[in-house]
Amino acid sequence: MTTLSLATVLAEAARRHPDKVAIVDAGGERISYRDLWAQTRAYAAGLRELGITAGDTVAVMIPNVGDFPRVYYAALALGARIVPVSLLLTPEEVGYVLTDSQADLIVTHSAFLQAGGAAAKATGTRLVNVGPLPAELPTEPASNRPARLEEISAKVEPLVTYATTQAEDVAVILYTSGTTGKPKGALLTHLNLVMNAAVNVFDVHPLTGDDVVLGCLPLFHTFGQTVGMNATFRLGGTLVLLPRFSGEAAIELMIRENVTIFHGVPTMYIGLLEAAPKAAVLPKLKLCVSGGASLPVAVLEKFAEAFGSPIWEGYGLSETSPTATTNQPVFGAKPGTVGHPIWGVDVEIARPEIPERIEFVPTGELGEIVIRGHNVFAGYLNRPEATAEALVDGWFRTGDLGAKDDEGFIRIVDRTKDLVIRGGFNVYPREVEEVLARHPAIQQVAVIGVPDATLGEEICAVVVLEDKGLSEQELIEWSKERLGKHKYPRQVRFAEALPLGPSMKVLKRELRKQYSE
Repeated sequence: MTTLSLATVLAEAARRHPDKVAIVDAGGERISYRDLWAQTRAYAAGLRELGITAGDTVAVMIPNVGDFPRVYYAALALGARIVPVSLLLTPEEVGYVLTDSQADLIVTHSAFLQAGGAAAKATGTRLVNVGPLPAELPTEPASNRPARLEEISAKVEPLVTYATTQAEDVAVILYTSGTTGKPKGALLTHLNLVMNAAVNVFDVHPLTGDDVVLGCLPLFHTFGQTVGMNATFRLGGTLVLLPRFSGEAAIELMIRENVTIFHGVPTMYIGLLEAAPKAAVLPKLKLCVSGGASLPVAVLEKFAEAFGSPIWEGYGLSETSPTATTNQPVFGAKPGTVGHPIWGVDVEIARPEIPERIEFVPTGELGEIVIRGHNVFAGYLNRPEATAEALVDGWFRTGDLGAKDDEGFIRIVDRTKDLVIRGGFNVYPREVEEVLARHPAIQQVAVIGVPDATLGEEICAVVVLEDKGLSEQELIEWSKERLGKHKYPRQVRFAEALPLGPSMKVLKRELRKQYSE
């Protein structure tokens, strides 16, 4: 058996670049790799004091502050599994994750003690807290106050080094957003995550240890965790943490810290574009990467014009660690595509109507995206049927529809479940959204199918306007000229904002629920 630990990523960075700044914390504090690894080993000893050992499960509910990497790598250093919990969940939803993952302990940050504490109490999960305690707690009797990891860690000798784990042991359990029923825990191994971090920094783009990365994607989410945090530490770069994203705050921080790399989801790029006209100066970015959801080509073009930097769009899922494909210099970029597979990963298009085996479709034909390689997860926690459906003939079935052109570029058309069938014709919302996003008055748009007595489903566009002067009928007429008869929206709904999930993706199921009635 081969031994490998994801904790190596931070341990090795501390050995090779001890004096370099690893993170710029939310308050502006600069922490070197040497100090970050020492603080992590102290936290690991504190967790061990609480009874955590190899193979245990530690849930983490911490925003983008220095305590996230400290707790994350501390649990890994003990050989424990990490369950990053979304900060957007209700106490009931947090309770579901704790119960389903059979968490032995939850580590909350003071800012999320209320939700995490309520969930811990309801499920009987032990709780420990990090971060300054809220002002109202000291009035409570000491017996009611949560244990504090900082205090426990200060009383014991720090861990000398990280525990021995096997490459195929589970390191992280990521809960999928539950678009099809209850969220499932995707099991990611040490090998999955070490490889994905390494390939992202050494094989995809020309990065160096001098690069400064803005950590504004939530660290509880796979994109922020692997491509942001783990990859930056693997490279020996600097991660500048931003706990709450806004276009203005991000631009200000990028200028102040000379950020060279920005990772974001489409809604973040839209936020930066909104804030750009108000900024005195814009950051000079060497690399911008988009993932998490489809990036409208119109946004890509507007961003390149405003910031003078292209966006390299990629694609991945929690189950693929996450990066599977991206536009990358070795193959060139093609707007509207997610590029080519990363090193060591294969991506093909298979027939979605044959679930029991993988049968490829000819080049250019539409089908289900399937993936194999070092990034593919070990299955779903305690869900053998779901695992068997997802992992077929050595390939992971993504449930996403796409096509591969004759140059090998992959285009995502839509989620199979977002497909709208109008009067027997397939309509792909992504295609309609691309066209509508080009209307000068539109800031953001999501296209959904709503029930229709005659056609089965009708096309509905939910629109956030930049310019409030546009009427529903004007937009319908405008789209009629640019889209096929079966594709243009017959219904338009204006909204102040679109509902977003933990990974900042638009929640189409919420929109369908809201507008189907």
